Amino acid sequence: MASLSKDAGGKKRITFNALDGSDKRTTIRLGKMSVKVAESIRTKVEALVCAKDTATTIDRETSRWVASLSDAMHERLARAGLVERRAARADTLGELIDRFVAEADVKKATRDAYRQATDSLLDFFGAGAMVASLTPSDADRWRAGLVESGLAGATIAKRTMIAKSIFTRAARWGMIDASPFADLRSGSQINTENSVYVPREVIAKVLDACPDAHWRAVVALSRYAGLRCPSEHYLLRWGDVNWERSRMVVRSPKTARHDGHASRVVPIAPELRPILLDLFEEAREGDDRVLPRMTGGGANLRTTMLKIIARAGENPWPRLFQNLRASCASDWVERFPNHVVASWLGHSPMVAATHYLQTRDVHFDLAAGVEQGDTQSATRAAQNPPQHTEPQQCTTADKTPETAGVAGVMQGCATVGKPLHNVIMGATGLEPVTSAV
Repeated sequence: MASLSKDAGGKKRITFNALDGSDKRTTIRLGKMSVKVAESIRTKVEALVCAKDTATTIDRETSRWVASLSDAMHERLARAGLVERRAARADTLGELIDRFVAEADVKKATRDAYRQATDSLLDFFGAGAMVASLTPSDADRWRAGLVESGLAGATIAKRTMIAKSIFTRAARWGMIDASPFADLRSGSQINTENSVYVPREVIAKVLDACPDAHWRAVVALSRYAGLRCPSEHYLLRWGDVNWERSRMVVRSPKTARHDGHASRVVPIAPELRPILLDLFEEAREGDDRVLPRMTGGGANLRTTMLKIIARAGENPWPRLFQNLRASCASDWVERFPNHVVASWLGHSPMVAATHYLQTRDVHFDLAAGVEQGDTQSATRAAQNPPQHTEPQQCTTADKTPETAGVAGVMQGCATVGKPLHNVIMGATGLEPVTSAV
């Protein structure tokens, strides 16, 4: 009666004699699935064909199976004449997006990134578009529109990844059989155009231009301790600072939901210590916060930082605070093992190599043996970096499960960064949003 056939790519189809009594065969395409699942569907289809041929009622088990089908699969059976069509459901794109955002267990910054992707979907298709009506061709047109709009490659990749997640969830929820975005190429989310190394000489000028100890600490904690600004600055307490051992505990809301990453221990560099001591001397009695003026949202940080940089006589760099953290990572990795640096930064060695470590001009000059003009001082600085706390005293690799025993990424795996000078200021943003550490 009903037979099962295999097509290319693991796809299956069921064929049976047409219900009108002709010699034609009717086909129901199942898509890609295992033979076991396809065979179970064939058995149910055969029961439906038999019921139609004999004008009898289908059995209870088959009836329950039909009721449990997704709309897309039910429609295929209806087109074959085996069941009655369902009443139209209101599974619109707007409803799908609302449900996806509501059920997402992510931080606010990630929700903001979702909004950019969902807005582009709604602008292109409309909130009333039926989810089941969208095709892979529609997905291709949407992504092509992002490219034509002139967005950066990393932005397109991020939005594409989020769109794929949304429609994957729609398939899991039974709104569609398969995601029309499944085969869409996301691309790389790394934007090297905004990656710059901020030299110590520049930071020295910026620190001198800071209006008070509070702002010197904001800058130094990012550049010399690799803290994420503002979230990790805001949570820092004087009880977290161990003056005797020159280290401090850093709490990270960004990675708190990942096991073993709610906090980490970082060394207090010689450049940072006197700045913290000045701030400690000014602290009010009973105030345990290191930066009591810092708000959780980091309001006006960027505006004030731009004024300080201008006062220092320097050009602003893209991603003001993230590139300070990335510059700290680049300095550390030249002196300490990658797994140690990763534990100080609070993520994996691979994330460090992908998003933070940078190749600087001095690296090329050292490799080429160039030691003329301004390069001489840079070469000497690279060969004789400032003294930091000894790695044996500061490492917390034994306290970070992820980094214990990790061989570390090779130090040559850095993303290419641009020198600080002659950089046109790019898009804002303090820290890239991610869903993994």
